[in-house]
Amino acid sequence: MNVFLTGIFYFFTFLSFPSINAECSAVTTIADRRLDNSTFRLVQYNAEWLFIDYYSSAKCPGSGCSWHTLDEAETHLLTVSNVLSELNADLVNICEVEGCNELDMLIGNLDNTYKPYLIKGTDTSTGQNVGMITRIDPNINLYRSEERVSYPIQNTKCGTTSSSGTTGVSKHYITEMNIFGMNVALISAHLLAIPTDPGRCVQREGQAQVLQNIIYSYILKNYEIIVMGDMNDYDMETLDMNSNKPISRVLDILKGIEGDKMGSYLLSNVANLMNQQDRYSDWWDSDNNCNTESVNDYSMIDHVLVSYSLEKRIKNVFMYHNYTEYCGKINSDHYPVVIDFR
Repeated sequence: MNVFLTGIFYFFTFLSFPSINAECSAVTTIADRRLDNSTFRLVQYNAEWLFIDYYSSAKCPGSGCSWHTLDEAETHLLTVSNVLSELNADLVNICEVEGCNELDMLIGNLDNTYKPYLIKGTDTSTGQNVGMITRIDPNINLYRSEERVSYPIQNTKCGTTSSSGTTGVSKHYITEMNIFGMNVALISAHLLAIPTDPGRCVQREGQAQVLQNIIYSYILKNYEIIVMGDMNDYDMETLDMNSNKPISRVLDILKGIEGDKMGSYLLSNVANLMNQQDRYSDWWDSDNNCNTESVNDYSMIDHVLVSYSLEKRIKNVFMYHNYTEYCGKINSDHYPVVIDFR
């Protein structure tokens, strides 16, 4: 398809289907479709620009994202489906998904025991959202917090920057679920990118404080907690394979070690149950040389944090590394984080 025809196709697709990616945040039935309700497999996965419906602001699929044509985007979605089919999770939290249409397409490639849930965020520049496909329905509709906090926050360690203002969490959702008879708050987020940039760091710390306030509200109600997503930051306590250390306090704030609610609760990073050499969830060709043999381009910026009663139920944690990262790859530039609860 030539450039002119491609533009016409995207133009009319965008105009003809304004509600094709309408929200699927509402819970219409509450059911548990697991084959074995004594186990629960959770997967955190940044699927990398899981877009099929053309999003004009980001030019995706197109020149603005990883998949330059609709064919490439469809092949990528099928590849993601194949990974998820192999993992056979009960709940998959997906970052960088455009909307409910893409979640429906994933389910169409998997099986009808899954349902899609997503509430659109406010990142209108990229159009990226976080959503999930799950065999256990939430107890309440997905919702968001529109709280904003000022940054830099008190006692920031991000380094020298003139960046200041207020921030919220543009890409996140909150819901509740019953797992193993426990009331569990599910909080999913995709935070601002670039772990080593001081200007982004102070904003990301502000985002972490917003999330901490949400976590604390559920701690007061005696809920168990799962916080999951692409946090775009390192964990000082649970170092990745390259021992990358954060310049921020983002993970410490989320875990309750720092922040306004410091000491009011404590979450654990499930990756602390893994060997350090296996802790990598992201590949970035930082030196633009396509040398995929270098381990320096791997890091752990995707995290799942849990409260104590859930941590006690974990029987296995791993990061799925069964595909190769390289320039021109069709898989995601992230790897799934997989947790098995008993």
